[in-house]
Amino acid sequence: MVKEEVARANRFHIGLFGRRNSGKSSLLNMLTAQQVSVVSHFPGTTTDVVMKNLELPGIGASVLVDTAGYDDEGDLGALRVKQTVAAARRVDLALIVVAGPSDEAVMEKEWAERFAEDEIPVLYIYNKVDEDGGQYMESWRTVLGGAVLFPVSAYTGEGREALLTGMAAAYGQVDDVEDLTGNLVGAGDVVLLVMPQDIQAPKGRLITPQVQTLRNLLDKRCTVLCCTVDDLPHTLSVLSLPPSLIITDSQVFPKVEAMCPQQSRLTSFSVLFARYKGDAKLFLSGAEALLSLHSDARVLIAEACTHVPQHEDIGRVKLPRLLTRRFGSSLHVDIVSGNDFPEDLSSYDLVIHCGACMFTRRHVLNRLRRARACGVPVTNYGIAIAALTGILDKVVVPD
Repeated sequence: MVKEEVARANRFHIGLFGRRNSGKSSLLNMLTAQQVSVVSHFPGTTTDVVMKNLELPGIGASVLVDTAGYDDEGDLGALRVKQTVAAARRVDLALIVVAGPSDEAVMEKEWAERFAEDEIPVLYIYNKVDEDGGQYMESWRTVLGGAVLFPVSAYTGEGREALLTGMAAAYGQVDDVEDLTGNLVGAGDVVLLVMPQDIQAPKGRLITPQVQTLRNLLDKRCTVLCCTVDDLPHTLSVLSLPPSLIITDSQVFPKVEAMCPQQSRLTSFSVLFARYKGDAKLFLSGAEALLSLHSDARVLIAEACTHVPQHEDIGRVKLPRLLTRRFGSSLHVDIVSGNDFPEDLSSYDLVIHCGACMFTRRHVLNRLRRARACGVPVTNYGIAIAALTGILDKVVVPD
């Protein structure tokens, strides 16, 4: 029997942050009951972000993220801290690990403020109680403004259960979107998935948004049919009644819309992910800004996944072509992928983000906050394509 693996982007991300030699890696090993991270008494042993999938009680599918110490020094240390900063933007829960005598906790306070700005909950871990008996806990609590600290020993496992309980409680307070299709369908509805099998589709398998949508619909007891764009007319002809909902790939929106029965509602996988991984209302507002761009505007196209560009790539070819067709060749388009994303977005007039099936929702929301802070509107692939092809008013977005 093959055990189903939950995609990392759909797991609850828990990050370990702290100074060098505070015991973050040892804590990761203790929580996973495995030797995942290399540990030693030498500060700076962890040089890269380490991620470990696991199941946690009260949380379920999770990822523990071990990071380099945020007090690292030197040129290489600065690069490691930069990686730690990037990791901090992707977590759903931050564990700030402290150990030994307290000082003014300047760094801990700065990082707590960073997480607060991104609306990421924080738990404080007082590590190495096997070494000092917890004698510095009260001073840490004082400098951290009366914060609750979880005393643990990564070496003996002391405090593990209390920490896991605290993590589960923090998980219960995180606001997330569980239902991919939202209010668009219910039990008994017939849903048709129109899925192009072109050069960008991986041979022998479906892409992540298609798989997740299919699973969501089956869980909701919908009747699901699948076809390609070319087979859409035949599929519709054999149905006694039009499907309640048609979900397609955004890049073939116009073709599918032209064949969509009047009784059927239409959306795309990317539009579903606008709400599931981001903020659909913000993206719809961004579509209005998109349609009013001036001819020499600057647009940033952001892809979550890193892949080798192929013929008719949606982010690198099709979207820029649609933009140029509408606004002219003087429009300036930049493209980034993976974790590359400008720190300062103020030079852009619009950001168009992909569906972000490879990112956590927290990661996308943090990007949206950075855009809002710069006053830059954001939309996503599906909503942008619908707007540029004139069919956005015919597309449904889940609540």
